[in-house]
Amino acid sequence: MTGSYQVSTTLGDDAAAEDLAVTLVNRRLVACAQVIGPVRSIYRWNGTVERATEWLCIFKTAESRLAPLLETIRTLHPYDQPEIVATPIVAGDPGYLEWIRRETTP
Repeated sequence: MTGSYQVSTTLGDDAAAEDLAVTLVNRRLVACAQVIGPVRSIYRWNGTVERATEWLCIFKTAESRLAPLLETIRTLHPYDQPEIVATPIVAGDPGYLEWIRRETTP
């Protein structure tokens, strides 16, 4: 394990995705935020198959910042039940991983 995580969520429009990304970088909760979209999402919600156009946000953070990052996403996210998935980065370029740790140090 590297002590770093990649966290993803989706939002319903580009402006909301960019606002969240900027907020998280400014608060040093993430070293990097990527906004990708639009993407087409198909999912089951309340017993019905739904379709939506969303923007995918991918964040890189240090393990020490993971808990406050997840809480901040939950607090700021407009969805009733947002997708928030945290995946440990098991390997990566040492310099990049150090950059993640450095840039998320308050």
